[in-house]
Amino acid sequence: METLIFQLQAPLSSWGDVAVGEYRPSAEYPSQSAIQGLLGAALGIDRDDNVAQTALRTGYRLAVGVLSQGRLLRDYHTSQVPSRVDLKKRPHATRRDELSLPKQDLNTILSSRDYRQDAAALVAVQTVANAPHSLAQLVEALKKPKFVLYLGRKSCPIAVPLHPCVLDVETINTAFSDYQQQLADLWQQQLPKHTEPNNLAIRKIIWGDDFGADDLSVVGAQRDLSIIRKDQVITRQGWQFSDRNEHIALLVKE
Repeated sequence: METLIFQLQAPLSSWGDVAVGEYRPSAEYPSQSAIQGLLGAALGIDRDDNVAQTALRTGYRLAVGVLSQGRLLRDYHTSQVPSRVDLKKRPHATRRDELSLPKQDLNTILSSRDYRQDAAALVAVQTVANAPHSLAQLVEALKKPKFVLYLGRKSCPIAVPLHPCVLDVETINTAFSDYQQQLADLWQQQLPKHTEPNNLAIRKIIWGDDFGADDLSVVGAQRDLSIIRKDQVITRQGWQFSDRNEHIALLVKE
């Protein structure tokens, strides 16, 4: 089946998880909503365009191959914010607008935010019924994105080209392996005098219910565990998400 593959690597990434109060955790690999957000940004779809955002969510199924979950970095924040009452009184499109109050009317909040250092992952995208864009169109969008792409937070820019390409393969695992071989061949062609970096092995593959129950013939690996993850977008305007089943195959036992 035709499958779009691309890579995600950066010094810092942050994949939103359920956050309560002042603590903002990060998952160890990209969520479904994060990948859909990345594709939406590449295509130039506004966050408040619910019709286009819904089509993006329902038109594709996604899998992630984790090369490295990175190391945890916890950042302690203090920041100034106006009260909720003051925010309701006036528009605040920018941070400057938000803080344009007398200093005595600003409060200080504390928060801790998690990042993953030097994490790396591969993403697989397949079309399902009524996909709004072809995989070839997604490739072009990822090569020339309409909006700036980042890995979870704006402070997490992408460190290497996404190198999106479409492969015709039987399973997701085969697609990841073939893609890594393509990257190794490309390195030899473009930089023959430089030592090729160590090719990270795929440690685990993650996918959802939309891939069906025949793991070996579709994913190419048997699920070892299943979890529930709250990363299925209901609306990006209200920042609301619902639960989704997620299945994980551990290719490297730890």
